[in-house]
Amino acid sequence: MSWKKLLESVSASVTDHLRLRNDDLVAENRLLRHQMDGRVQLTDRERKELAELGAKLGKKALKEIATVARPDTSLAWNRQCADQQVDISKPHPSVGRPRLDNVIEDLVVHMARENRTWGYDRIQGALNHLG
Repeated sequence: MSWKKLLESVSASVTDHLRLRNDDLVAENRLLRHQMDGRVQLTDRERKELAELGAKLGKKALKEIATVARPDTSLAWNRQCADQQVDISKPHPSVGRPRLDNVIEDLVVHMARENRTWGYDRIQGALNHLG
């Protein structure tokens, strides 16, 4: 017997064994689920674990085996977990021009209200004159 045929035989045997184990677990889950009344209360950690596994399996496979949550729910949990993984430890840097001091801002508003005919350039010139 060549090593290729031996490898194929062992691989097929392992695949069949894993398929049987998965089928058995799916059947057990369905039986236990039918015996329960109401919803299964899950912790955030359990939802995250189911979401990660569900995302790896995909919606089609989840439709066949999911008993605790619907496939869409599991995939939604995965999206929420992915959104939460964004680093929020540092505040988001502000975009655009930096803010002025409140004193300067109040002075500009005061000058604009007192001198309605002045434009931006005139107010800027007056501020430069003040220092």
